[in-house]
Amino acid sequence: MRQRMKMPERLPNERNKDFLQVNIGYTRKQMLEEAKRCLQCKKPFCVEGCPVEINIPKFIKELSDDNPAQAIKIIKQKNNLPAVCGRVCPQESQCEKYCILSRKGESVGIGNLERYSADWAAANAQKKTSPSDINKNGIKIAIIGSGPAGLTAAGDLANMGYEVTVFESLHDIGGVLRYGIPEFRLPLDVLEIEIGNLKSMGIEFILNTLVGRTKTVKELFEEDFKSIFIGTGAGLPVFLGIEGENLNHIYSANEFLVRVNLMRAFDFPNYDTPVYKGKNIVIIGGGNTAMDSARTALRLGASSVKLVYRRTENEMPARKEERLHAQEEGIEFITLTNPVKFIGDEKGFVKAVECIKMELGEPDESGRRRPKKVEGSNFGIEADMAILALGLNPNPVLPSLTEGLNTDSHGYLIIDDNYMTSIPGVFAGGDIVGGDTVIQAMGMGKQAAKRINEYLKNLHPTNN
Repeated sequence: MRQRMKMPERLPNERNKDFLQVNIGYTRKQMLEEAKRCLQCKKPFCVEGCPVEINIPKFIKELSDDNPAQAIKIIKQKNNLPAVCGRVCPQESQCEKYCILSRKGESVGIGNLERYSADWAAANAQKKTSPSDINKNGIKIAIIGSGPAGLTAAGDLANMGYEVTVFESLHDIGGVLRYGIPEFRLPLDVLEIEIGNLKSMGIEFILNTLVGRTKTVKELFEEDFKSIFIGTGAGLPVFLGIEGENLNHIYSANEFLVRVNLMRAFDFPNYDTPVYKGKNIVIIGGGNTAMDSARTALRLGASSVKLVYRRTENEMPARKEERLHAQEEGIEFITLTNPVKFIGDEKGFVKAVECIKMELGEPDESGRRRPKKVEGSNFGIEADMAILALGLNPNPVLPSLTEGLNTDSHGYLIIDDNYMTSIPGVFAGGDIVGGDTVIQAMGMGKQAAKRINEYLKNLHPTNN
């Protein structure tokens, strides 16, 4: 069996000093070699592992015939954001996990081939879908939030003929794709191309509009929107709740990455964004956001970045590739360790993190072994900055301001099997209902778009 074609990447000591992409992308020759590894299975399990149901063997077959124009057409039948997904989706736990080749060796590089197709389309100025290509039905739909769930629902509904308007609370489009993922993993110009494709379909974007405050769900219905999709994501940081957590120069990962990505702190002096650049930094967490925070802090000029995680590296939720890249670039992992207190100086700035060693006990409800404190094992780590990357809870603004919009005890919107909330005609998907990854949010947006179409067909049969 031929080995998988490795995606070329820049050297660690070169890339950890700038925000340019880490992975370079396949050449045509490399793409052809990798595409020809696909066995074209009669029963493609890889498709079952794709939340947006891309016909993976079919697009790879087109690539193996050196026909990327047809390959991207096939991908876009199901995925409006292929360049994004080709870069940030956890393929190893989804489509590639089910590739038959993975049973005896390495799976086909499905994500890398998807990225090649999308980049080829961008470089070769493929014709975009225009409003005149779509039979419009004149029915208005509002999308709240322009993250991966909202953009996917918007694209699918626009393709079905609906008049789609996306409301975004921030000053730019993209949600977590723009503010949560650093340039070296997802360049903004790549995101802009994908958003440009959606705009070309006639989707309208209205920025700086916080639905719930600026206008209400009720007012959207009064403006003749026949259905509403909520994809407001998760933006409420989780904290440890330990002594010293309010000291200066302790950030949530959300705040840190928003300042760096959305407010372009990485682009100094062109953007003079107020963000502290520490020298000895401790990151707490083990997910992709923790890796992004650590690698970003290193690129801003830190001399030491330590990542503290309470389990072992095997239990870290971050992608294997991101963990490897972080370590190659100089991030130190301190595992089986948990903070118990932040220590400040006389002026209220953090100067150290007191930690305790952990050991793994019996598995918890998630199936992972539960970490337990090793009493008396406390020790300190010098730090002039700390970043908490412990996860996010759902954005509470819209649910708290919308009467009749029910949530569970954790703040997630409650939806039925048709993705409809407790308000008729209002649907939801993505992190606001418990989605986890970009591709899961996209899958929910896609499923919700189908249900909205069915709902409106029943409501307005003469318009469909």
